[in-house]
Amino acid sequence: MVELKTDAGLDAMRVAGRVVADALAAVRAAAAPGRRLLELDEVARTVLREAGAVSPFLGYRPSFAPTPFPAVICASVNDAIVHGIPDASRLRDGDLVSIDCGALVDGWASDAAVSFTVGATRPEDQRLMDTTRQALAAGVAAAVAGARIGDVSHAIGSIGRAAGYGIPADFGGHGIGRQMHEDPPVPNDGRPGRGYLLRPGLVIAIEPMFLAGGADGYATDDDGWTLRTVDGGRAAHFEHTVAVTEEGPRVLTLP
Repeated sequence: MVELKTDAGLDAMRVAGRVVADALAAVRAAAAPGRRLLELDEVARTVLREAGAVSPFLGYRPSFAPTPFPAVICASVNDAIVHGIPDASRLRDGDLVSIDCGALVDGWASDAAVSFTVGATRPEDQRLMDTTRQALAAGVAAAVAGARIGDVSHAIGSIGRAAGYGIPADFGGHGIGRQMHEDPPVPNDGRPGRGYLLRPGLVIAIEPMFLAGGADGYATDDDGWTLRTVDGGRAAHFEHTVAVTEEGPRVLTLP
């Protein structure tokens, strides 16, 4: 069931969105060669705790997962696409890191993700990140009242395909509100004019993830969570929580 949010609900989600933005900024600032992924998770935990927020990631267990998620961020490095579990491994110069984080404040959720490199940035990584960020902006711009989910999906997918990147078919954006994952699903590729009608009060998490190697396929690690590219190519992932309003898209996870 799709729930349309009131203005008060959107304002509450905006509060949670600022916490997410703060957590992502703090993690990015802390990321450096030699830092452990578990340390980055602790940075995000501190931001959430000091803001009076709780994590919708910690303990989350969807149907595909063999165990509850053990952290408050997903930390996906290089060929990991999404859902990477923070561990004791250390970041290295040149790593491409994607961090996904959510927050619940007073029962309302927001969710966002960012990709960045640690230390030196390879030109091909910069292009991948720039293109994925561009696709997110296009998806946000398409999230207007009267459009359809397919318009958002097409805006994202057309940019990724034109750049020659792969797009994993089974994972994408989603509705969000009282729960982190709600209807409707928001694929990262699709046909315009199809799917759920966007109405004011609908809130969706838009999250393109592009694979540099060009293949759409992915493999799941033994942990049952981490998705990796099948060709060893790198991946990038950007996400915002976005409300459809009469005045146009309202991004709830900006700083």
